Amino acid sequence: MDADRIVRLKAVFWDMTGIATEVETINHPGSGDDDGWTERNLYITITAKTAEEMKTEYHFNRNQIAALDELLEQRDLLRELIEDVYSVSGDTAALIRSLPEGLSPEREAVVRTACSLVGKVNYFWGGKSLVIGWDVRWGELRQVTAAGSSTTGTYRPYGLDCSGFVDWVFYNQSGGSYVIGHGGGATMQHSYCTNISWADAQPGDLVFYPDNSHVGIVGGRDANGELLIIHCASGYNNVVVTGLEGFASIARPNYYTN
Repeated sequence: MDADRIVRLKAVFWDMTGIATEVETINHPGSGDDDGWTERNLYITITAKTAEEMKTEYHFNRNQIAALDELLEQRDLLRELIEDVYSVSGDTAALIRSLPEGLSPEREAVVRTACSLVGKVNYFWGGKSLVIGWDVRWGELRQVTAAGSSTTGTYRPYGLDCSGFVDWVFYNQSGGSYVIGHGGGATMQHSYCTNISWADAQPGDLVFYPDNSHVGIVGGRDANGELLIIHCASGYNNVVVTGLEGFASIARPNYYTN
């Protein structure tokens, strides 16, 4: 979902959605020293056009109508996919399939949840979200208000920063019961972890840049045995899976029992 696709989807949404407003004015006369008052009621009517109506709206030709009809035959499957924010791409599905046997359910759930946002959410300096599932604000144009970035004061599609991504993952994995940084950034997240050696790395552990300037989640290993990291990176402007480049330390969240 890049910026161009978001713009086009919004355009289709407004083509399909009509909004009408009407103000009803009711005068309530007074009596004696009472001057009375005026009541105004705003009525908003939202009307959604159907796919059948949009065929005419967009002047679909015969081939386009046939393609739409074929697509709508799978509407139950489409609805299931749309509503499943935790669906993963082919690349991340391969990562999940290669997770080691015997990995704890908590760790596997963290990796699965982290993978579900790969390629879907923009990087946004100061972007946080303690929402179960998809945050409807993601993709909306918003001003960057957090200080300390070259993007501060600019308007960008809303998303997550690195620590916001990690918070969202653990919050969703735990069903909303755990915030790993307890409301802070990467430094706070690191403080709720125990430093470990690289040799002891397991999927679900956290990795940090020097001075905790960036944080990511260990996702597993590639075919050569090198660690793969899932993180929301400003350089990619998205949630990505990369190697260890830049990460200098590793720590185990106290959340895990092993």
